[in-house]
Amino acid sequence: MANKKQASAPGGLQFRRRFTRDDINVFYQFEYDYRTSVIRNPSGEVVFEMNNVEVPRQWSQIATDILAQKYFRKAGVPQPDGSLGRETSAKQVAHRLANCWKVWGERYGYFASEQDGQVFYEELVYSVLNQMCVPNSPQWFNTGLYESYGIKGKPQGHYYVDQADGQLKRSTSAYERPQPHACFILSVEDDLVNGFVRQGFLNMAPVLVLISPTFVVKARN
Repeated sequence: MANKKQASAPGGLQFRRRFTRDDINVFYQFEYDYRTSVIRNPSGEVVFEMNNVEVPRQWSQIATDILAQKYFRKAGVPQPDGSLGRETSAKQVAHRLANCWKVWGERYGYFASEQDGQVFYEELVYSVLNQMCVPNSPQWFNTGLYESYGIKGKPQGHYYVDQADGQLKRSTSAYERPQPHACFILSVEDDLVNGFVRQGFLNMAPVLVLISPTFVVKARN
């Protein structure tokens, strides 16, 4: 979906492999399970259920639930039978994120070579699937929906600075240039301390669970 404007540039970023290999697809470096994710209301009634959620075998059930219930794209994703549906695999999400970052890097000549861009992509995929690092919630929700699935969405009032001419412009769609950040200036009515806890930690808690459930338990205590 994205056009490569400038794949490489003199003095661009160079990357070496640390966790991935040239001779094996990064997705094949993990073993996977198919799990069920369920939400029940206080009476025990099932209000959400998703079967065959594909995640790396080492992921906890909590991390699986957060991915399936919160971060999977729920509509507009091309399915093998040609229909549109939802994401079902951690592999789809890892690719959606890392591929978008690579595409944008290529477009604006961030990488020293095409190979550096590919190593950048594969190392990030590995890091997400191995729970070594993950982005914040708006990235999980928005990043890569256009590049991977062609989802544009109606414009939502976002602005961006066009790197081609340095001009501030209004985005013409929701996901071609998404709003993938979560840090905003608090209004004068907000309490800075409580605002940080409410807006900062609680928004990041699902992300922290995807990295380490123990961290969130300790932080809450």
